[in-house]
Amino acid sequence: MARKPIDESGTGAGREPAPVLDLEARLTEDHHQSLVLWLRMLSCTVRIETEIRSRLRADFDITLPRFDLMAQLERHPEGLRMGELSQRMMVTGGNVTGITDQLEEEKLVVREPSPEDRRAFVVKLTPSGRKAFAKMAAVHEQWIVELFSTLPAASKDTLIELLSQLKQGLTDRSPAERK
Repeated sequence: MARKPIDESGTGAGREPAPVLDLEARLTEDHHQSLVLWLRMLSCTVRIETEIRSRLRADFDITLPRFDLMAQLERHPEGLRMGELSQRMMVTGGNVTGITDQLEEEKLVVREPSPEDRRAFVVKLTPSGRKAFAKMAAVHEQWIVELFSTLPAASKDTLIELLSQLKQGLTDRSPAERK
């Protein structure tokens, strides 16, 4: 007996679903609900991130990782050490160094010796970096609002609450439970 594919279009009954070639393409009704949910969340995240990457490149000639690094620095005007940036962005130190080098070359960030540790550097936005980021962040927020505009406010509130519960549950798990 053939497995029935899951309707991932969200179009509902009576409408022809658009062809979807993404992470959910191989799911069937036999797959566990948690796997379906995981792949649906991941699929949405990938689609949104792909769109944001494309728009950042087209409108500002910047990559998403560079935007993300600047966003971290905007929240910390005192600057952040390279290791802190790496942890916050969940990337390797080498990635942060490469991104910082590019932004420093464009005079959007500056590296200064750390006041606490002479061996370390603190990265800060320059005034022109702060101005450039403010412009990008305002447009970025508009894009996010647009991309989520198909959901009513109540649905967004529900999703926020449910994802908060999931995040807390994942955070609360003991190391033994994580294996």
